[in-house]
Amino acid sequence: MNGGPAPDPHQAVRELGEEFWEWRIASSFRSADDIPRVDHPPDWRPRFDRASARERLARAGEFLERWRSLDAAGAPVGTQVDYRLVGSAIRRVEWEVGRLAGWERDAVMQLHQALGPAYDLMLPLPPFDRERQEGVLFRLDYVGGQLETARENLSRAGTRQLAELALKLLRNIDSDLPQALEALSPLFDGAARSELAARGEVAARALVGFREWLAGFLPQMPSAEPVGREAFLWYLRNVALLPHQPEVLLLNARRELERASVWEEVAANRNRSRSGPTRAASAEEQVETQIRNEQEVREFYERHDLLSQPDALRRYHTAVMPPYVERLRWLGVFNDLTSDLRLHQDGVSYTISPAGELQYFAYANAHDPRLGIVHEGAHFKQLTTSWAHPNPLRRRYYDSVPNEGIAFYNEEMMLQAGLFDDAPWSQQAVHNMNRLRCLRTIVDVGLVTGEISPAEGVETFMKMIPIDEQTALEETALYVACPGLAMSYMVGKLEIIRLLHDAKQAQGKNFSLRSFHDFLWQNGNLPLSLLRWELLNDDSDLKKIDQATEETDLRSGLNYEEMV
Repeated sequence: MNGGPAPDPHQAVRELGEEFWEWRIASSFRSADDIPRVDHPPDWRPRFDRASARERLARAGEFLERWRSLDAAGAPVGTQVDYRLVGSAIRRVEWEVGRLAGWERDAVMQLHQALGPAYDLMLPLPPFDRERQEGVLFRLDYVGGQLETARENLSRAGTRQLAELALKLLRNIDSDLPQALEALSPLFDGAARSELAARGEVAARALVGFREWLAGFLPQMPSAEPVGREAFLWYLRNVALLPHQPEVLLLNARRELERASVWEEVAANRNRSRSGPTRAASAEEQVETQIRNEQEVREFYERHDLLSQPDALRRYHTAVMPPYVERLRWLGVFNDLTSDLRLHQDGVSYTISPAGELQYFAYANAHDPRLGIVHEGAHFKQLTTSWAHPNPLRRRYYDSVPNEGIAFYNEEMMLQAGLFDDAPWSQQAVHNMNRLRCLRTIVDVGLVTGEISPAEGVETFMKMIPIDEQTALEETALYVACPGLAMSYMVGKLEIIRLLHDAKQAQGKNFSLRSFHDFLWQNGNLPLSLLRWELLNDDSDLKKIDQATEETDLRSGLNYEEMV
């Protein structure tokens, strides 16, 4: 006798994935990036102490064992794709908590765990209802306790470069936070208004104290060690599900950098006798232009049969940046792309005053808001489409290679389709942004393998794009903390181009650019090797990964026994 029918692989994968994601969202770190940002209850508090790290790794290990015990071989391709997807998401926990360990090494990340959650509640447009007001107050109240955890972590494992950046971010915190909350105060009720000032004052004192401690402890901190080639290969194969070697990524990036530089020069030569762009006179004018441009971009997609724009798709607009966001904007990407819980709301990105000296992307948007629409607006369209996916396992999964790859691909695709034919300077700007994204890959992989130092990364950005020092510093520090993020733009774009080419070859006269893009945007959270399998029944990338990967565990590179 047997024990009954074998479990349905589809149902088993679905149940494991849904249980994992319920745990993963509740136990997540707070992110400064807009792609992995999720809505949490107002009384949510991120944990990043040593005990919680042990708990995360132990729980991830349990999920991994359950995942390995499932037999999805022979199931429909869609089920096997979901199976691989769940495995990738589980291994990302090991990568972030066990290998990168920003929760104990990265002063910037820990600062974000302390003050970032309050900032996140400030990002959506007003009004501030009672629940939201109480959430801001609750999250301000725990800033001091979070900073105590940060001190414990950093005194044990902190790294110098990221601590130096944290000090720069905190240089004006004694005025930044009080002024931000003073600007927020009129949006709060009377009783809550007084609490906002009181709790903000306590939080500001704690942040100033943390800044002083960090400055005093900085000389004792070691330099950040590169992740190393072997660990990076593990990430590429087990998390990003990419079959490439780091050397191939570098070669592709250098070739793309050369290509973008040449086309930028050709565009500049073509437009040499034309007048330059006009900068918006005010933030209000820039917002009004962006609203018109957003509609024009939608119509362009439809008119050129590129990407469907359903009536249910909400708007991606901008608003003048309120002072309570502006004073704290270093805490994360200053937009609200909504979430899977708020699909009925419009997305918003905040616009700073175009007067004076502007950083790289703000400068571009001040001259042509469409440059932001074709990137951040593409994120909004892709994420809100994916968050409504009928398959729940494909809603909350994220990986920057497809997510950022789609937005980067969209920039150049819209250039080639003719969106910027009326804007010579914007054509050059797209090529320049292409150069920046290619250079990100070179710096990212160089930092990972130890071939370049963080200081050399900053110098490279400033010399070869060029960009301002602050942007170069912020970008390089982010890539020290999050190896694999910077390469995602270029690697994702090239994988999309390869997939599109092969789909066109396979489908022949039946190929539709609109249908391809609709499929890509809806499933845009998934690694492109999985989309290739589902769209073309081509699992060759996954076979290369499996062939190259021995059955090893990231724990071999960690002091895992001590952690758990």
